[in-house]
Amino acid sequence: MAARSKEKRAKTHTGAGAGRGAYWKGFLKLSLVTCPVSLTPATTESGKVRFHTLNRATGNRVRASYYDPESGEAVEEEDLRPGFERGADDYIAFEDEELEAVALDSTRTIDIERFVAAASVPWLWYDKPHFLAPDGAVGAEAFAVIRAAMEKTGTAGFARLVLYRREHPVLVTPRGKGMLLWTLRYGEEVRAPDGLYPASDDGKADPKVAKLIERLIDARTVKWDAALFADPVQEEVRALIARKQKGGRPRRAARSEDKAQDAPGNVVDITEALRRSLAAEKPGGRRGKS
Repeated sequence: MAARSKEKRAKTHTGAGAGRGAYWKGFLKLSLVTCPVSLTPATTESGKVRFHTLNRATGNRVRASYYDPESGEAVEEEDLRPGFERGADDYIAFEDEELEAVALDSTRTIDIERFVAAASVPWLWYDKPHFLAPDGAVGAEAFAVIRAAMEKTGTAGFARLVLYRREHPVLVTPRGKGMLLWTLRYGEEVRAPDGLYPASDDGKADPKVAKLIERLIDARTVKWDAALFADPVQEEVRALIARKQKGGRPRRAARSEDKAQDAPGNVVDITEALRRSLAAEKPGGRRGKS
């Protein structure tokens, strides 16, 4: 039964992946206006280097499996079922169909229930972005009208949608010629910053110090470029893989005493520290040689 449920979920996922990399296909609905749309994740981890776990003795790849700790026997996938822990070693078992029955019917329709001012949603609530686009020429006009109206009114549409095997609140926002759909975090997933900030901090600062900070910010301000967010660790890992493929030796890791030299010390005079920082700056956010 678990295997059948897994197969059905797989079809839901991969079936939507057909056609220009779309992850999901369904409908965007606003009152009586409906248009077919597709969702494509706006972020990806496909470029990350991934490793398998190997047996050091044989070099073979190892695989994980489920087993029953009481009997010590392996458990086949079709015998797995979800369970809720109500006490120590005491579980309530469920079938996949029971859990699917309580899921909301929002797997194929983005039904915009209400609108909010786009700028009013704190960034902390945003989770995963997805490109939302019309799926074919039939709904392109309705899609464009909804997008243009939201752009003109500065609003974003709120709806609910089942993605990644769970229902999410989602926010639909206009962006260029298309839209973005953001999954949002639930209220219990967002913490309040109570007690984290000093009660005495009233936001006021010495005007001279503030001016120096502004100059430092200006010196380090550059134009946006995706290259600013290149992952240096991934680049080093790829270089390490290339060296290992050629039979080379890995580089020696920096010793803790070497790293300690770069550790910042206590700032005694913030004004003097800022002046020295500005003296070391070059245009475009580059630092001069120290």
